[in-house]
Parts: sequence; C-alpha cells; structure tokens
Amino acid sequence: MAKILVIDDSPTMLSGTSKILTSAGYDVVQAVNGEEGIAKAGSENPDLILMDVVMPDLNGFQATRTITSADTTKHIPVIMLTTKDAETDKVWAQRQGASDYIVKPPSAKELLSKIDNLL
Repeated sequence: MAKILVIDDSPTMLSGTSKILTSAGYDVVQAVNGEEGIAKAGSENPDLILMDVVMPDLNGFQATRTITSADTTKHIPVIMLTTKDAETDKVWAQRQGASDYIVKPPSAKELLSKIDNLL
C-alpha cells in the first residue's frame, strides 16, 4: 500500500483529501504546514506528497523546493494541490521540483488519476 503525505493548513481539505485517498486504499500521513511537511517527508518516507501552496510561514513552493532538493527526499514526487490557478504558478511549481499540479477542489477521479500516473 502506497503512503501519501498530505500537506495543507486547511482542516477541511486535509479531511476531504485524506478520505478520498484512504477510500482508494492509500496510507495517509498529514502535515498542517510546510515545516511539518518537510520533517514528515524525511521521517515517514512517503511514496508521494500532495502539497498546498498558500500556507503561513513556509509556503508550498518553498517546502517543495526543500523536499525536492534534499538527498533524502528528492526521489519523492510532489503534486501541488492549490487554489492558485495562474499559469505562472504552474510554471513556478515545476521550477521548484513539482511533478504535477491540481487546482482545488479536485474531483476524486482527477486526484487519483494524477497519483496513479506517478506511482
């Protein structure tokens, strides 16, 4: 069973996304901000990360750059899951190391399809 780390400061999004993932058979680990997400990426060694962008202190772009550049976590694909839908945000996410980009709220079908493509 693949393990997915969901990093989001919204309890509603964490709950909804986790429900979709657990229903599909994934093991889910949660983090409520970028710093906790970076720590859990290292300690939990997930198979994939879903990363919000707009979070206090350390945003998702910064956290993604840290995760995708560290030797111990750079192998983990990161999908940005955010309300930011500008093309410049998508390009910036790729430059930070993100593997894919989904605009919130995702349908379960879209979310699981993008995850399946990377696992």
